[in-house]
Amino acid sequence: MSSLMAEDDTTGSIIADRSPLPALSMEDWTQASAALSLALDPQGAGAAIAWENPASGARGSITPVGAVYEVEGRICRAFLAEIGGKIPARRLQGRGCQGADGQWAVSDLKPFGS
Repeated sequence: MSSLMAEDDTTGSIIADRSPLPALSMEDWTQASAALSLALDPQGAGAAIAWENPASGARGSITPVGAVYEVEGRICRAFLAEIGGKIPARRLQGRGCQGADGQWAVSDLKPFGS
């Protein structure tokens, strides 16, 4: 059976152009993701890490919840996120997992308490 794709067909993933945390712009997410990395680091103190984007007025904090654990060979940690400032205030809970590249990805994100 021959391939259904022509030799010049390309495939790939589309990189998201929006923040994984609702209401945050990508510029806000740049600040928040740095806080996420510090807060979820297994070598860290497990304390809340604050972030702020002076350009937009958005701010918040990331607080690790519990110990790190492994999911499919990746280090993960639950967290609480609070966002606010000049954007609608929200409290969220989720999980961050560290990829092979060392970057933390957000998953299982939902409003806190749901």
